[in-house]
Amino acid sequence: MHYTSTRDASVRVTAAQAISAGISAEGGLFVPTQLPTVTPADLQAWAALPYAARATAVLSRFLTDFTAEETAACCKAAYGERFDTPAVAPLRTMGDGRYILELWHGPTCAFKDMALQILPHLMRVSISKTAPNQKIVILVATSGDTGKAALEGFKDAPGTEILVFYPQDGVSDMQRLQMVTQEGDNVHVCAIKGNFDDAQAGVKSLFTDPAVLAALQAKGMHFSSANSINWGRLVPQIVYYISAYCDLLASNDIQMGDAVNIVVPTGNFGNILAAYYAREMGLPVGKLICASNRNRVLTDFFESGTYDCNRPFYTTTSPSMDILISSNLERLLYHLSGNDAVEIARLMESLKKDKKYTVSPQVRQAMDELFAAGCADDSVVAQTIRRTFEDTGYLCDTHTAVAVAVQEDYRARTGDNTPTIIASTANPHKFAPAILDALGAADSADAYAMSQELEEKTGCCVPAPLRALRDKAIRFTDVCEKDKAGMQAAVNRLLQLDGI
Repeated sequence: MHYTSTRDASVRVTAAQAISAGISAEGGLFVPTQLPTVTPADLQAWAALPYAARATAVLSRFLTDFTAEETAACCKAAYGERFDTPAVAPLRTMGDGRYILELWHGPTCAFKDMALQILPHLMRVSISKTAPNQKIVILVATSGDTGKAALEGFKDAPGTEILVFYPQDGVSDMQRLQMVTQEGDNVHVCAIKGNFDDAQAGVKSLFTDPAVLAALQAKGMHFSSANSINWGRLVPQIVYYISAYCDLLASNDIQMGDAVNIVVPTGNFGNILAAYYAREMGLPVGKLICASNRNRVLTDFFESGTYDCNRPFYTTTSPSMDILISSNLERLLYHLSGNDAVEIARLMESLKKDKKYTVSPQVRQAMDELFAAGCADDSVVAQTIRRTFEDTGYLCDTHTAVAVAVQEDYRARTGDNTPTIIASTANPHKFAPAILDALGAADSADAYAMSQELEEKTGCCVPAPLRALRDKAIRFTDVCEKDKAGMQAAVNRLLQLDGI
């Protein structure tokens, strides 16, 4: 299997090359030139396997330049004792044909662990094939969860440095504490005076700046990414949707071939794009339901066909979704446009210049057939958290509550009672203040006290990784300007580079 760029049809690289590079030279994203298929016989066989073996079976079809032993070793190393349940990504039933796919049982208590626990291993193998004598600098923009998961995954990984930028006022207290207390000799964290979109734009700019790349090259280094612009970050996310279907088969909740809907709370679009890829591979999926918070740029896009970032930016109780520029949407548009790299380059240039674009009628029709979309503001999220806990005993975090609310609205509006998988993206304790508020409890003095109060009120235990933060010292206090120059100076300072 080979990979091409969403903006340059002449590009042909292997999986290892795509993972090592992170992004194509002209700024496009790597996509597979064709997708492997998943058959009913595959799903039946995989239903009897543990998660790591399922991951090996799926990823081996994408990583064809890896040996079978290399892929299996990566999956075994990633999906083991660092997750607090043998199931890795368990399904919880809510009744009424709804199932919560818990993706937050890894070391940072967020869904990003599902990919970022394996990415360092994929990166190690990829580097050994493509750049064995170079150091990889992992450059990350985060809206909260990716940063900690990447730091934890890459800490002290041989041959790597990792630098994470996060919005100074755009993450929860617990998310910030997870990052600024991070251990490891090769990790660096810097806040920016802006939002996630500013951080993401700066990272992309640094990736394609000739002067920056030349300075790195002179030091025997090159950039790669742990954001979902990197194919190695995105492809492991396909696995958990296929695994969820296998679990439903194993429990006899569905029969082979029964369709399921999938609801995903998303800002950068990578998590739901993975579900799209699973569907295109042959997983029986009906509707893909895109759930947004008050920053409803994706909802408006699916309703109108116009992607428009010329709008207010809102800081919400679901900060990991506070995003106006959804990078992974580019991959979807590439596929729906018939792999038209020229058209995608035009749309992305329009987004850069005018902060908006409109897709063709053909793409709009394809979107309508595959996707539904909805949004929920903070008041609806709070109501959903409280009602869901009172009615079912299940405690949602704020992001998962966005998905639950949108799913309920979709079902009421359409009458579609298809069994539904709802992606749950974070442990509730990462957003304890907002959840306590939703439950009508008084806020405590600090993030740690709030988490303890939430445990006492709901019986939902504080996970060990978050409880351990109380005793960790703050290591990182750097703040930079949100423009490219500010971020470039931070890279130079923190990595001790010359000439950038």
